[in-house]
Order: sequence, then structure tokens, then C-alpha cells
Amino acid sequence: MNTELGPLLFSFFEDYLKCQKGLRSSSMKSYRDSVRLFLLFLADQTGRKISRLSLADLTSAQVLAFLQTLETERKNHVRTRNQRLAAIKGFFDYLAQRVPEMLKEAQKVAIVPVKRTPPPETFYLERDEIQSLFASLPSEGSSALRDRALFLFLYNTGARVQEVADLRFKNLELENPPRVHLHGKGDKWRVCPLWKETVDLLKQIAAEQKGIDPERPVFTLRHGRALTRFGIYKVVRRHTRHLAKLQPNQSRRRVSPHIFRHYADRRTMPTGNRLHSIFRPF
Repeated sequence: MNTELGPLLFSFFEDYLKCQKGLRSSSMKSYRDSVRLFLLFLADQTGRKISRLSLADLTSAQVLAFLQTLETERKNHVRTRNQRLAAIKGFFDYLAQRVPEMLKEAQKVAIVPVKRTPPPETFYLERDEIQSLFASLPSEGSSALRDRALFLFLYNTGARVQEVADLRFKNLELENPPRVHLHGKGDKWRVCPLWKETVDLLKQIAAEQKGIDPERPVFTLRHGRALTRFGIYKVVRRHTRHLAKLQPNQSRRRVSPHIFRHYADRRTMPTGNRLHSIFRPF
């Protein structure tokens, strides 16, 4: 095999994943981390610098050994192991398309089984916790309006964190019927109706901006930059620390934005022939 590994790696990320598949930055990072760890493992196994690796070093046997190392030495969860495997399968599949000689190894990697794992425990907030949360949100301060609107938006829509971070004013329709267009996983769009209370807060945010730019992020930092995923997690955790005190004898995972998705599912579960009414905190 005369084809060099370096150019193929560059093409895999910059052309195939980014341009052809149109993966978002978070998915690109997952692929990059998985391939990076695999290459570092290969360098250690072969005793060569990572820059000296070749396609001949990429074998199904090495993939199996890498997966075993993830679980036994790095103590990764099975879900992490499966995620790394999915990324590596994608890389080998791409190599087989570009270098026919790699097809045999790619076929062996393709049949490596995904390990079964029980679904993670579902956490959600009880109604009294939701009430306590909204009652405790500050009504004054530079970020008071933003934080209240953020929590109500999460509660109303069940949006993913990245969907909230990517939200722009052009995605909002605040007149009848009010709704939001959310850009989610797999480059897919979905439409979610908005409550009147949510619309009122979003309109207040819009009113504070002079000459709204449709491309402007809805939830921002003080200087107008969009809140990142990390920033949204910080806001949620800052305002929910007190919830653990409501049930001091029970272990509770820290509240994250994702919990609002579970609550959105729970409040619409059928009870007999009726649905739970939507509880609004205002």
C-alpha cells in the first residue's frame, strides 16, 4: 500500500465528515477524539511515533485490542466503548472506499459487535421542584430576564442544549401561532409550539435589542456572544443547587438541562383516558 495515512485522515475529516456528511462540530469532535485515541494506541503498540504509522498498522486485531484497553485500562463505560467503535467503523469504511486493499480489514471491523448496555436511569423534576425552581429565580439583575426565559424555554420545548445554544431570532415566530424552529441531531429541523408566557419573555429579550439581527443568538452573554453548551449548563446548575435540599435523604444527580426533556415527556403521559395538564409556573 503506497497511499499515505496522513492525507487520508485529512480527507476523512475535512471532506467526508465535514463537507459530504455535514456533521456538526460536536459530532466532529467525537470522531476526532476516537480516531486520535486509536492512533495513540497504535503508536504505543508498534513502538513508533504517530507520524510514522501506516495503513498496514490499521488492522481489526488492533481495533479489538484498543476496545479492550478502553474498558480495562481507561475504565471507560460500555457506552463510551461503543461510541469509539462506531467512529472507528466509519473511518475504516471510508478507507475501504479510498483504498480497496483495506476492504478486508474494514469488513472485519464492521462485524465487531456493539456491547449491550442497560439504558441510563431517567431523572426528572417533581412538580414541587419545578415550582421551587421558578419561584427562586431572581427578578432583578443583568441576567435575570435571560435566565428566566432560558428555563421556561427549556421547560416549554424540551430542547437539547445544542439546539438552545444555536437558537437565533430568525428561528422564532412570536405571533400567532407562536412557535420555534429547532435545529437538532442529524441536521434535522423540528417545530415546537410556544406558550404565551414563553413568548412574552422572548419578546422582552427582543425589545432590549436595538435593531434585531435575525442571525443574532437569542440567549447571550453580556457582550452579545451566544451562550455555549457549557455556559447553559453553568446557568442551570447555578439556579438548581437548592433543589437537592428538598430531598436530603436521597441521592440526586446534579440537575442538567437534559432533565427538562424528561419532564416534558412525563407531563404528557396518559393517565387513564386523560393527559396530564401542562403545568405553567406563572
